[in-house]
Amino acid sequence: MKLLKSVAIAAALALSLGSFSTTAVACEDGRTCYGPEQAIDITVGLVAEAIKAADDKSGKQEVMNLIKQAKSASKEINANDVVDRKRQRAVGELKKAKKALKNDDFQTAEDHLGKAEKGFAALKNFL
Repeated sequence: MKLLKSVAIAAALALSLGSFSTTAVACEDGRTCYGPEQAIDITVGLVAEAIKAADDKSGKQEVMNLIKQAKSASKEINANDVVDRKRQRAVGELKKAKKALKNDDFQTAEDHLGKAEKGFAALKNFL
């Protein structure tokens, strides 16, 4: 009887855990989900906009907002461990650019943004 009860509980647990997929509910929190290639394109576009805004010296806050959006968009880039390590390096360049902007150094910020753009664009080679 104890064996039958254990088997029944194990079967019920297995069925309840297998009845839903975590990938099916991954993007139900109101945000839009993208594939890795689309996320890379969006992130590169945002970094390019930040470079243009920094080049025009249109405003420190605007450039910082674009950097924040690019960092947020880069979180959707999730393919494998190699891609994640390279993505983190590119995000590091975004952080350095943000730090340079806080010191009103637009030229250094542009340099770091350029490195970040190249880093994000190179991620497609590792997909």
